Amino acid sequence: MLKFTPILLAVLYALVMYRFSVWRLKGELDQKSTELADPMLRTLCDRMAAALNLPRIRVHIYEVAPINGLAAPDGRIFITRGFYKAFREGKVSADELASVIAHELGHVALGHSRRRMIDFSGQNALRTAMAMVLSRFLPGIGVLIANGLTSLLAARLSRSDEYEADAYAAALLTKAGIGIAPQITLFEKLEALTQSNSGAAPAWLMSHPKTTERIAALRSLDAKWTKD
Repeated sequence: MLKFTPILLAVLYALVMYRFSVWRLKGELDQKSTELADPMLRTLCDRMAAALNLPRIRVHIYEVAPINGLAAPDGRIFITRGFYKAFREGKVSADELASVIAHELGHVALGHSRRRMIDFSGQNALRTAMAMVLSRFLPGIGVLIANGLTSLLAARLSRSDEYEADAYAAALLTKAGIGIAPQITLFEKLEALTQSNSGAAPAWLMSHPKTTERIAALRSLDAKWTKD
């Protein structure tokens, strides 16, 4: 029984961390967000809602400075104040910001946002269990090995999710008559935008596919759809 104790403790830790993470994130978003009311962006959201046969798409502004988008586990979509500020300053077009919203909708529709929270808790549990076991045989470096292996797993899952959300967004934007061009131009702008924003990189540039690879995947999809 004792040999399984680290695993059982890790599973319990994962469950507690999942519940706590969801609760903490919801509280943070509730306190620091308001519903998006910009008429131009609302019009684009209405076009995407019509393409999805939905009455409307609610988007919220998360009051933080980094340029980013977020799909919460409860299905809500957020863009940061920093991203909205870039739009208001003319650095990002309405169509480009709509592509961010479409991308986050993809994470919700495909179950990524909820699964990521579970994965995050599970990865912490796996890291803890592996560190306990490996440290018995490799004192001093067991923790480093556990951290490295779980980081590789997280990066692989994240890259897959991003490609899937990109494809979902491309299909939605095409159906809504917006097209994939805004996705591509936004990707081309993001690195420069985040460097001018205190170097705070958005989630889709951290441990994710290279921007050039994502653009290539989008162009491949567009060529396939045009051919068909």
